[in-house]
Amino acid sequence: MTHSSFVSTSGKRALELLAPAKNGEFGMEAIRHGADAVYIGGPSFGARAAVGNTLAEIEALCRFAHRFGAHVYVAFNTILKDEELEAAQRLTHQLYEVGADALIVQDVGLLKLDLPPIALHASTQTDNRTVEKVRLLEQVGFSQVVLARELSLMQIREIAAATSVTLEAFIHGALCVSYSGQCYISHAMTGRSANRGECAQICRLPCTLQGSEGKVLAPSSHLLSLKNMNQTANLRALIDAGVSSLKIEGRLKGLDYVKNVTAWYRRELDTILTERPELSRASVGRSTFSFTPNPQKSFHRGSTDYFLHGRQQDITSFLSPKYAGEPVGTLLDSGSQGKSGSHWIELGEVPQGVEFHNGDGLAFFAPNRTLTGLRVNRAERNGAGGQRLYLAEPVAGLKLGMPLYRNHDHHFAALLAKPSAERRIAVALTLKESGSGVELHLKDEAGVEVMVAMALEKQPARDAVRATATLQEQLAKLGNTDFYASTVQIDWSAPLF
Repeated sequence: MTHSSFVSTSGKRALELLAPAKNGEFGMEAIRHGADAVYIGGPSFGARAAVGNTLAEIEALCRFAHRFGAHVYVAFNTILKDEELEAAQRLTHQLYEVGADALIVQDVGLLKLDLPPIALHASTQTDNRTVEKVRLLEQVGFSQVVLARELSLMQIREIAAATSVTLEAFIHGALCVSYSGQCYISHAMTGRSANRGECAQICRLPCTLQGSEGKVLAPSSHLLSLKNMNQTANLRALIDAGVSSLKIEGRLKGLDYVKNVTAWYRRELDTILTERPELSRASVGRSTFSFTPNPQKSFHRGSTDYFLHGRQQDITSFLSPKYAGEPVGTLLDSGSQGKSGSHWIELGEVPQGVEFHNGDGLAFFAPNRTLTGLRVNRAERNGAGGQRLYLAEPVAGLKLGMPLYRNHDHHFAALLAKPSAERRIAVALTLKESGSGVELHLKDEAGVEVMVAMALEKQPARDAVRATATLQEQLAKLGNTDFYASTVQIDWSAPLF
């Protein structure tokens, strides 16, 4: 299945890694960490009432993204009121003028306005889960459709077979308990509409389930809170089903989340691209990281692939909507020592690769099922392959044998707090001898070429081998630019000085 809007200049089907951007800075970091496109809210109508970005900020992000052939999509997915239509129409033109590549739309009434020639993407809020719905959206002018999160692989394949629009699917992040765009819990209980960007997240609150006779079946549990999606194991299946844009949820998440999760999926997709020569990236540039990406170290409520392989039971996160963290072992012992009464806990054998550091945050579920945190002051190994951790203060509720989790890896967080990625575009350099001197030809991975000529007096080099090697070394030094030299060739009749 090849979708016409996602065929690269090489004729290959292009895959897009789409990352969230809370603001311009987050968007640039997402691109540095490997995103082919980012989605961001504009000054208004972005379905996140608490977050807005200026036109100047979006323009700067577009300029940065376009250097790598990456795209910027602006969320325009609020249900509009009649009195907002004029302002909405004006904003679509302003976004087009500053370089935005597409608008992500929920309210199809927007199509009746005088819009600029900008691509339109159908938001997942438009409830895109049938062949008929996606075909209709394609027919009225949408070039990309964000599929409902609840679809199975079979349903995605059916939609891909019956349409030619680019299909976009979520691969990571939070899940709504209702179909996106069809949830009215927040509005019914608080007057704050999710479709106006004001969701109160009622589904994350604790509630009590009672039977018909008033018997309590589940006391104070997060019965509507779902785990987070993680489709790492299903990327190949999604691509084969017809998905070309793979989307990470999290427009309100922190910068560490954006960096880590984007880098994780960049590596996963790059592996797939090396296996599948018929596929290509939707942008250019190679990202290198100063850390090892690990999505378990970023906020999540447990992982699920949801309904991709059919409806399943284990999709909920009843105990807490907070981030418990990665499992790090079970409690072997605890106590205090010394005149100062230093409190400590001892863990049994910890998972391979887990190293503790001063400042780490741990968590456990207390007997009353509340998620409780503790802070590590000092860590040292014990003789049994486990760890003794000295705590900042005593913590109640610890029980021998209970599992513990790390929800803050201080060392990992410190790496992400610094500049943690660079993105460079591969360029091939060829120095050729010309009649009057030399010519330097450069061609980047997108096929863009440039030539610079220099007239000079040709003097034979005394040390031919050294002259060639020095020239190759110097030409490869591209400094603090967006490029790195993939190859350097010297094409001359005899080495010159």
